[in-house]
Amino acid sequence: MRDLKQLVKAYDVRGVVPDQWDETLSRAFGAAFVRVVGASAIVVGHDMRPSSPSLSRAFAEGAAAQGADVVEIGLCSTDQLYYASGSLDLPGAMFTASHNPAQYNGIKLCRAGAAPVGQDTGLSEIRELVESWTAEDGTVTVPAADATPGTLSSRETLDGYAGHLRGLVDLTAIRPLKVVVDAGNGMGGHTVPTVFAGLPLEVVDLYFELDGTFPNHEANPLDPKNLVDLQAKVRETGADIGLAFDGDADRCFVVDERGEPVSPSAITALVAEREIARARAAGEEQPTVIHNLITSWTVPEVVRELGAVPVRTRVGHSFIKQEMAVTDAIFGGEHSAHYYFRDFWRADTGMLAALHVLAALGGQDGPLSQLTDRYDRYAASGEINSTVADQQASSAAVRAAYAELPGTTVDELDGLTVAGDDWWFNLRASNTEPLLRLNVEAKDPARMAELRDAVLAIVRA
Repeated sequence: MRDLKQLVKAYDVRGVVPDQWDETLSRAFGAAFVRVVGASAIVVGHDMRPSSPSLSRAFAEGAAAQGADVVEIGLCSTDQLYYASGSLDLPGAMFTASHNPAQYNGIKLCRAGAAPVGQDTGLSEIRELVESWTAEDGTVTVPAADATPGTLSSRETLDGYAGHLRGLVDLTAIRPLKVVVDAGNGMGGHTVPTVFAGLPLEVVDLYFELDGTFPNHEANPLDPKNLVDLQAKVRETGADIGLAFDGDADRCFVVDERGEPVSPSAITALVAEREIARARAAGEEQPTVIHNLITSWTVPEVVRELGAVPVRTRVGHSFIKQEMAVTDAIFGGEHSAHYYFRDFWRADTGMLAALHVLAALGGQDGPLSQLTDRYDRYAASGEINSTVADQQASSAAVRAAYAELPGTTVDELDGLTVAGDDWWFNLRASNTEPLLRLNVEAKDPARMAELRDAVLAIVRA
């Protein structure tokens, strides 16, 4: 039996094409997906990578061979696929490798209503089924289905997706704004023109041409070097705001009028405030907002100040979405710039977060830096990775150094989190690499730097 554990990750399928997977395996994944989720119909979309159309079609053929009717929506962002899954109430498959280099591709899977499929919610069963159909020589033989083969049909969903988002945030009355958008040659170049059409926005576009070889820079705005062009264009044009989308356009990063990055935690707090106000206007007395444990302390502080309930979770979309379902939370945010909305089937959409920021900015006269300043209460290190020989030993050494200090609290919800009166740090092991990831926050930059350096000295000893 072939081992697909390197290809099937915690939340999705992702690997190099054709070295790790190809159309044959994709066809088998389509068949296994239909069997595991018990679907009579599914929706399939893909990004702009050179390998995406053929992989997506093979998956659709594999699903149809098992008796499922397949709705192909073609080029789309990941949140556009979630819209299709939610609005059509169908399980979905999105072919993308997000921000990974061009030679990669993958599949993000969901059940009907955009409910996530991860290792604990069907992905491991899909992997095991495909492995059972794969011989030692790599030959894949999918057993014939008893059902009549399903149909393949195409459907346009971009206009419906744009209309749904614009129905959730009203930008018609905002002051005119100049917006620089860096699509990174990814799917933002496909969705932004339709979503922003007719709004009081002057859009300066960067790299809107769909090109899965990423000729200008990686479509990964989490890396500061990929924001340089956006920052320069904002300053050059005197724009009010800059937006950067990742490859599949489900994450959105923001820079202010000075070209300075705005922390995703600040965006989380800003959007949370707007969503809380909207929920209150609809009669919800004490709405809930989710945040993961490496989000700034600012987020739960703002939520509590507004009389709402913050709920802290582990890092990862499956944990956020699960907690949102349990608590009926209106909104969830991660420091990685994933933003989740109850009114978007609890799925993540950077585009909806961007619309909220534009509405907030355009609804008042001040610059974005002034608007977000009140959400900037702490100094943060950002995520720092360290290669270590023994993750557990290094974590244990840090725990021993800090756990018994007076006034500190320790928890292990996700890695090791240690907190004092006005500081905290989290140390988490990577699931796929020999790395420890450190995030530090403190009331002032000097204390943050001192704490960061002290913890790193133990980790890297």
